[in-house]
Order: sequence, then structure tokens, then C-alpha cells
Amino acid sequence: MAWYRLAYCPAILTDLASLELSMAQRLLEKTKWIASNIDNLRHELIASDLPGLSKYAVEGWRIFYSIDRGDHMVDIHRIVRQTEFRS
Repeated sequence: MAWYRLAYCPAILTDLASLELSMAQRLLEKTKWIASNIDNLRHELIASDLPGLSKYAVEGWRIFYSIDRGDHMVDIHRIVRQTEFRS
């Protein structure tokens, strides 16, 4: 099992800025968990017009990410409340 590196888009700072520290830490820890379990997860695609973009649920939050298997990289694009995104 290969390890994947994480890259965070700048919008993540805004996404997490208003959260309690414990929740922000929990969500960041979950991104690390996603990267370390990439081969064991079923990646839920968002939409057919957004190929490669997946989401992972953490309570009332959604982590949006893409995987670059060639570079062993997981890009975290956004972390938003479920109410801000309906699929």
C-alpha cells in the first residue's frame, strides 16, 4: 500500500477558520486518514461533469478531494457543511 501526500487548496483556511478548534482538528485528521487509506475506500464521485472529484462525509461536513495516483497525491479542495452542498 503506497502512502499518498496531501495538498490543501487555499480555500481550506477559509472553510476551517470559523470552526471550533476541536472540529477543525478532527476534519484535518480525517484528511490524513483519507490519504493513508486511499486504496481501501470507495470514492464517491460528486457528478459526471466533475470527473475525479470525490467527497467524504464526516458528521455534517463534506470533504471534497481528488486523487492523483501517478504522483501519489490527494488534493483537498474544500471542506463544507452538508447544508451548503446537496447531492
